[in-house]
Amino acid sequence: MAARRVRPFIVDFVGALAILILLAGGGWWLAQRYVAARLTPDPTTIANASLSGLREQNRLSAFAARFVAVVTSKQSQFGLSAERTTIMPGMVRYEVDLGRLSARDVAWDAATKTLSVRLPAVEVTPPAIDLDAIRSYGSGGVLMTLTDARETLDAANRTAGQSELLRQARAAPMMTLAKDATRRAVERSFAMPLKAAGIDATVTVRFADDPARNDQRWDVSRSIEEVLGNAK
Repeated sequence: MAARRVRPFIVDFVGALAILILLAGGGWWLAQRYVAARLTPDPTTIANASLSGLREQNRLSAFAARFVAVVTSKQSQFGLSAERTTIMPGMVRYEVDLGRLSARDVAWDAATKTLSVRLPAVEVTPPAIDLDAIRSYGSGGVLMTLTDARETLDAANRTAGQSELLRQARAAPMMTLAKDATRRAVERSFAMPLKAAGIDATVTVRFADDPARNDQRWDVSRSIEEVLGNAK
């Protein structure tokens, strides 16, 4: 009789122990899932932080170049003529207005692990003229002595020189160099935090005025704004 009373107790004890083991195992699994969800880096959150950091810079200048303009102006008066040639060097910077960059311009494609960034067009700043390096020479001393021809011609050359510097700066090869330098700088700004978080991602940067490619599918990816908006 004693043996019969003990057996149900043993069965109940083993059953309860099995249930506790299952509950403990399930709790451990749930704990692992929770920790993984908390510790796994979110690329959209990292990209949004990088975006905020870039916008705080306001304007990005990743490329600059020095140019030299050589311009000549002529003036005739009283049957006399005068001519002045000016050599004007100047530095031009290429900038991007990061204040115009928004979350809509950053898209994450989870399938390909690609972060796409669309930048505003590169802008050419007004030339910074090296005043100490300007050189002028000319002919027509009589007219320049009798009139203000020298000042008039020099002023015309300065205006024409600035236009010439901008023309050189906006030439296609220079704009390509400026875009490449800016693209590399922005790619690094987004790629480095992702890499530090252990995320193997590709960052691609294009500009708003770039011609659209036939194989481009910008609307496939979800913008950071959409991702973060759905997460709220």
